Amino acid sequence: MVKEKLSSILSGVAGEYLCAGELSRRGYIASITLRNSRGVDVLVTNEDATKSAAIQVKTNQGNSKEWMLGIKSEDYHADNLFYVFVNLNYGEAPSYYVVPSKKVAEFSKKFHKEWLATPGRKGQKHKDNPMRKFRDEEKQYLDRWDLLGL
Repeated sequence: MVKEKLSSILSGVAGEYLCAGELSRRGYIASITLRNSRGVDVLVTNEDATKSAAIQVKTNQGNSKEWMLGIKSEDYHADNLFYVFVNLNYGEAPSYYVVPSKKVAEFSKKFHKEWLATPGRKGQKHKDNPMRKFRDEEKQYLDRWDLLGL
């Protein structure tokens, strides 16, 4: 069990390798992309390479069902692009939330718009910024590897 918080870089790398390992464990061929591959962290195919998907991995270190995203998440989507949100869940096995990129785009845009319209803690107006969030408190995407369509 890790006792200290990892840097965000190490946390992200751990999430990518855990995602690729989980895909391999499920019988898929998973490859982690090079660091300069923008927007795609893992490429995955079925065993006979007839179907494939691209995956963007986002990792948090606890067990919160919330992950930080950038503004590009609002418009960055494709039919074969998915997000895998990883909870490192220290002390337990990691958990994976598999979400189509279109759903992430819709959620992040809607959530940010609602956040801007809601007053802050002291009643002040929120200032727009490039940060976005994704949440899945109902766990509707927990272990939904079937959504990859592989």
